Amino acid sequence: MATQIILIRHGQTEWTLSGQHTSHTDLPLTAEGERGAVELSGFLRGIRFSHVFTSPLQRARRTCELAGLGATAVQEQDIQEWDYGDYEGRTTADIRAQTPGWNVFEHGCPHGDSVAEIMPI
Repeated sequence: MATQIILIRHGQTEWTLSGQHTSHTDLPLTAEGERGAVELSGFLRGIRFSHVFTSPLQRARRTCELAGLGATAVQEQDIQEWDYGDYEGRTTADIRAQTPGWNVFEHGCPHGDSVAEIMPI
């Protein structure tokens, strides 16, 4: 039997709406983010999961809970989003005003994750 992996991103937060980069800032879901997670529960109903992991941040835990997977979820520190360091809470446009052409996959984040940490080869 083939192994199937389903990846689910957390629901919408205020910083999702504003385009601010978020790693360790522990933001709650918006009402829309919660609605989306509840809708996801319908899609996931009937799927049997052998393992469920969630980031310890509230946006991920709440998405998991509302999607119907909270009872079996294990919090895993290593699956948090990468560390934006000095760019935490800033938008791409704001960062590029200071560092023209910045791209997280090419430049990483000062005092945060490097490109090698984001995309190990």
